Amino acid sequence: MNREILRLALPSILANITVPLVGMVDIAVAGHLDGLESGAGAAAFIAAIALGSTLFDLLYWNFAFLRSGTGGLTAQAFGQGNLGECARVLKRALVISAASAILLLAIQWLFVKGAFLLIDCSPEVGRLACRYFFIRIWAAPATLSLMAFKGWFIGMQDSVAPMSCDLVVNGGNIAGSIILSRLIGFEGIACGTVLAQYCGLLCACAFLLLRYRKVLSADKGGSLRSLFRDSSTRRFFSMNADLVVRSFCFIGIYIGYTFIAARYGDVALAASSILMKMLLLFSYFTDGFAYAGEAMSGKYIGAGDKASLSRTVRLVFAWSMAIAVLFIGIYGCFDELLLKLMTDDASVVEACHRYLPWLLLMPPIGCAAFTWDGIYLGATASASMRNAMLVSAAAFFAVWMLGIRLADEKAAIHILMAAYFAHLAARTIYLSAAWKGVRDKSLR
Repeated sequence: MNREILRLALPSILANITVPLVGMVDIAVAGHLDGLESGAGAAAFIAAIALGSTLFDLLYWNFAFLRSGTGGLTAQAFGQGNLGECARVLKRALVISAASAILLLAIQWLFVKGAFLLIDCSPEVGRLACRYFFIRIWAAPATLSLMAFKGWFIGMQDSVAPMSCDLVVNGGNIAGSIILSRLIGFEGIACGTVLAQYCGLLCACAFLLLRYRKVLSADKGGSLRSLFRDSSTRRFFSMNADLVVRSFCFIGIYIGYTFIAARYGDVALAASSILMKMLLLFSYFTDGFAYAGEAMSGKYIGAGDKASLSRTVRLVFAWSMAIAVLFIGIYGCFDELLLKLMTDDASVVEACHRYLPWLLLMPPIGCAAFTWDGIYLGATASASMRNAMLVSAAAFFAVWMLGIRLADEKAAIHILMAAYFAHLAARTIYLSAAWKGVRDKSLR
C-alpha cells in the first residue's frame, strides 16, 4: 500500500513543486520590474500581483468543486468498476466548466468594479492590478476545464496525466512570464499565464484521447441533456452545493487575509503576500499525499473495503507528518534564501523577518488539515467538509477581531498570522473528530 500511495503521490508532488514556483517567479519578476518599467516601485508591483491573484482566487475558488467533486465521484465509480459513470462524471464537469467560463467572461468588468469598492489600496496598486486582471481573465475557459480534468484523472487513479498537465501549465507560466515581461513589461506576467493555461488544456485533451477512449465509449447515455437527468446528477449537484459553500469560506479567509494586510500599506501587503507564498510551500508537498488519499479512499469506499480504507488513512497521515517535520527544518534553515528569491526590496525583506517565526508553527497543523481534505473528498463527505470550513472561518475572523482590539496596531500582521493558524487548527480538530462517523456512513 505504501508503494501505491507513492505511485499516486510522487507525480503530484513533482507537479506541485512547480506551483509555488509560479507564484514566486511572478512575485520575483514583479519585484524587479522597477528597473524595467518606470512609474512604480517594487512594492507596488508585488502588491498588484498579490491583489490580482487574489481576485482570481475569489473567482476560481467558487468553482473548486469542478476538481474536488469530480475526483471523489470518479474514484468511487472506478472502485465499483462502473466506467460508464466515470465518463459521465467528466462530461458533466466539462459542460459546467464551459458554461461557468462564459459567465465569468461576461461579468468581468462588473466583478472588478465591485471588488475595488471593498479593497483599500493605493491608486497605483489598483491600476496595476486591473491591468493584470483584464488580461488573465481570458484564460478562464482553460483554467476551469483543467480543474475538471485534474479531478477526473485523480479519480481514475492516474497521477501521471495531471502531473504532465501541471508541468506544462506551470513550466509554460514561468517561462512565459519571464520572457513576456522582458518584452512588454508588467502585462507580460498575465499574458504568460493565459498562454500556459491553454497549452495545459491541449495536454489534458491529448491524454484523454490517447488513454481513455475505452472509458468514454462505455457511456451509452446519448445526448448531453441526458447527463443531467439521472439520479447520479442529483448527487453531483448536492455534493457540489456543499463544496461551493466551503469555497465561500475559503474565499472569506484568504481574501480577508489579503484585504486586511492591504489596510496597513503596500509594504505590509507585499510582506504578507510573500509570507503566504512561503507558508503554502509545504502544502504543495502534502497535497500529493492528500490526492493519493482521495483516490484510494474513494476506490476502497466504492469497493466496500473497510480494512484497506483504514490502512490508507493511517499511512497517508504518516507520510504527511513527515512532510511537516521536513518543512519545519527548511523554514528554520533557509528562510533568508527564500526571501532573497522573492525580492531585493530591503523594506519588504525587513518586514518579512518580523513574522518568520509563524512559519515554524504552521506545518504540522496545516499538513493534517490538507490531508483530511483529500480523504473526505474521496469519501464524498461534502457536508462535513462544509461544516468544518464554516467553523474554521469563524475561528479566523474571531481571532482577528479579538486580537486587533486587544493589541496595538503595530502587531496587526502577527494577529493576522495567528488568525490563519486558528483556522487551520479548527479545521483539523473538526475533521479528526468527525471521521469515524463519516467512514461508517460511507461504507454502508
